[in-house]
Amino acid sequence: MSQMRLDKWLADAGAGTRSQVKEYLKKGRIRVNGETVKKPETKISEETDEVSFDGKILSRPGLAWYMFHKPAGCITAARNGRTETVMDFFAEAPEKDLAPVGRLDKDTEGFLLITNDGPLNHFLLAPGRHVEKTYYVRAAGTLFPEAEKRFLEGLDIGDEKPTLPAELKILKQDGTDTELLLTLKEGRFHQVKRMVQAAGAEVTYLKRISFGGLPLDEDLEKGEYRSLTEEEVKFLKAQAGMKEG
Repeated sequence: MSQMRLDKWLADAGAGTRSQVKEYLKKGRIRVNGETVKKPETKISEETDEVSFDGKILSRPGLAWYMFHKPAGCITAARNGRTETVMDFFAEAPEKDLAPVGRLDKDTEGFLLITNDGPLNHFLLAPGRHVEKTYYVRAAGTLFPEAEKRFLEGLDIGDEKPTLPAELKILKQDGTDTELLLTLKEGRFHQVKRMVQAAGAEVTYLKRISFGGLPLDEDLEKGEYRSLTEEEVKFLKAQAGMKEG
């Protein structure tokens, strides 16, 4: 995890010259993770610390936020030159340090957020934030009776604790095949597949259709990506609990 002097970080973020930001620090106008900081030599994490100036959260220059339509067959990992990864699709992207927010299984498709905004990544994945993720699921078999009610109550999938309440909407169920939408507020290992299996069926197709309340752009083909709009970035930050000034 890389660290940088606070005064340099502020200057790079466009808050002012090094001498100007030192004055801002002296006057208590700078906060790190909500706490006033006055020492310019303070080291901060470029990936996880949230810096604000007069109450407004600052972003490092060169930040990017991409909505990526992940295809099946590639893993959610950094480029390694051996196995195809989601980051191979961003080989031509101009920004540095891009990384996926969370992960999707190799055989899962859909919305994957790619960014170099470390604080946003951290806040979105924090367990206490309960950021919503919605999946379209096709499964072989039939779910047990009153599945919607049972999912809302939390489901035992073999972990120490039941799942958090999840919203299930059955789109089709004909005895051998089931189609459903499932909205989660956590991200346990293989959670969708395990919940569906615990309910009596086996996932055959899985696609994340929204993340943090943002729907996957229908115009994005598999393997394509686009930058988030300013409004979409603000919306995601609000979902993550990063309050703008």
